[in-house]
Amino acid sequence: MDLREVFAANLRRLRHEKGMSQEDLAYSAEVNRTYISKLEKGVSYVGLEIIGKLAEVLAVEPAALLKLPLKKSARSK
Repeated sequence: MDLREVFAANLRRLRHEKGMSQEDLAYSAEVNRTYISKLEKGVSYVGLEIIGKLAEVLAVEPAALLKLPLKKSARSK
């Protein structure tokens, strides 16, 4: 999984947890809604300034947007 995919998944998850639409997030972060869509699809690279803006709007640390998912351990029977 590359970092664009990690960022995309985290952005989508955090936005949903806050109950925000892409348009709401874009407006609050002062970025274009289509850019948010591209970020959530993992087709665009994100800059540090945008990470900062999105993290502020989502009320999370910027690192939360780049955090790798926890690896699931095999269940033992």
